[in-house]
Amino acid sequence: MNDKALKAPAESSVRTEASVMPPVDVIEDAQGITLRADLPGVSKEKLQLHVEADTLTIEGELDIPIPQGMDATHVEVSLPRYRRVFTLSRELDTEKVSAELNNGVLTLRIPKAAHAQPRRIAVQVA
Repeated sequence: MNDKALKAPAESSVRTEASVMPPVDVIEDAQGITLRADLPGVSKEKLQLHVEADTLTIEGELDIPIPQGMDATHVEVSLPRYRRVFTLSRELDTEKVSAELNNGVLTLRIPKAAHAQPRRIAVQVA
């Protein structure tokens, strides 16, 4: 496929809050694309995935609790939010997106639409 199924990042609609762009691997095969995003410290409850028209938005809020009665003396994670926005190809079927969060890694699978799937054409003998 010559056109990329996914274009990174379409950040024109970024929230005013500061956020970190998580690293994302995009793997394309004949059936669709798989995205793997590193979101350490984000729980399932603090993860939001949105598909609107041809835009995929991944947002996650860090959930790093500080035990009661303790204060942080050194903090390196100063931005508590991840955000990444992608423009999706029309070849992808956004109605069939699946998502899994495991050990801080989000895996999204977006299959190609039926019209974009490779198919074999049967040849008839005359």
